Amino acid sequence: MHVLLLPKWYPGTHDPQLGDFIRKQAIATSGLVRMSVMHLVPVPGLASAVEMSVADSAGLWELEVRYRATIIRWRPARKASNLIRYWRASLRGWQRVRLERGLPDLIHAYILVRPALFAWYMGMRHRRPFIISEQSSEYIDGSYAAKGFAFHALSRFLFRKAKAITAVSHVLGEALRHHRLCANYEVTPNVVPGLDRPLPVGHESGLFMMVADLVDRTKNISGVLRALATARLADEKAHLAIIGDGPDRAMLEQLTAQLGLSGYVRFLGRMANAQVLDHLANAQAVIINSNVETFSVVTGEALAQGKPVIATRCGGPQAFITPENGVLIDPRDDDALAKAMLDMIRGGKTYDAATVRGTIEGRFSPQVVGEVFNRIYKQAVS
Repeated sequence: MHVLLLPKWYPGTHDPQLGDFIRKQAIATSGLVRMSVMHLVPVPGLASAVEMSVADSAGLWELEVRYRATIIRWRPARKASNLIRYWRASLRGWQRVRLERGLPDLIHAYILVRPALFAWYMGMRHRRPFIISEQSSEYIDGSYAAKGFAFHALSRFLFRKAKAITAVSHVLGEALRHHRLCANYEVTPNVVPGLDRPLPVGHESGLFMMVADLVDRTKNISGVLRALATARLADEKAHLAIIGDGPDRAMLEQLTAQLGLSGYVRFLGRMANAQVLDHLANAQAVIINSNVETFSVVTGEALAQGKPVIATRCGGPQAFITPENGVLIDPRDDDALAKAMLDMIRGGKTYDAATVRGTIEGRFSPQVVGEVFNRIYKQAVS
């Protein structure tokens, strides 16, 4: 079976981390189907209207299509112009796919709305089924609900035409149902990397780790800094390392200084996944303090390294966290977070690394994820 994946988010020359979890799913499935990927990248100021490059590795044929995006200030005109440019670039990319890979048996659109619209159109023209996958938190945090009638109508139309709907978690799937986008869905979890690594021995006492895009509205890093300041009043061993970058980094560094934490918080920037796992291996515990998460790969990565997790009840982490591997707290509760950190440091509850890893083994491996998608693909084309 030849499957063409059309993701809205995908790593490439513009951003090597964007949608890496989608690429891991594609790699996991590529051993079972012939997988082609076409991802569109808007680039303001691009020299030509469309540029394309192909990579062929890890069992994937990946076509990156870059198109010149307009920077018109008036938002309606900018969106209309970029939609036309996206569509033209997609058509050129489609011809490249057909020339080098042949016509796909199934089109897999990942994240609304443009990939799904193009998948529906090409599926209709060539009599090919398409499916939709979602990972976006907009269905949970109110962003989707705030959009207009026309957008909702188009979304419902595309969901209705798809042969199958997948969501990365039950929390997200139920949100799709709440918005009347689908009656049924399949859960297709992300791949959790690091399960094949040796379990680390020991940790740095009092070291808490965060891995997150520095977008405080979603990840609430500022709440972790405030909780750390409170925890240090009772135990000075508490310190923090943050992997990631984003628009709120300067604000968070300023808050760190204001709280008197400059010597106890390290901002490490973005890192490759292997480096992230190396750092997680040295932590005493990992913190997920998000307001909304549809899955939380970081929670899985931490547990795969045998590290307990302090996580908020924000959606995704509830699928992972048990009394054997961590602690759940309410979102935006700085005091509860500080208490959980102190309990970890003082050994109020101990965690066995092998037991922690065992709570997720067999659920999020590449083999399991690949088989789930392969089954859905077979059903969609039957």
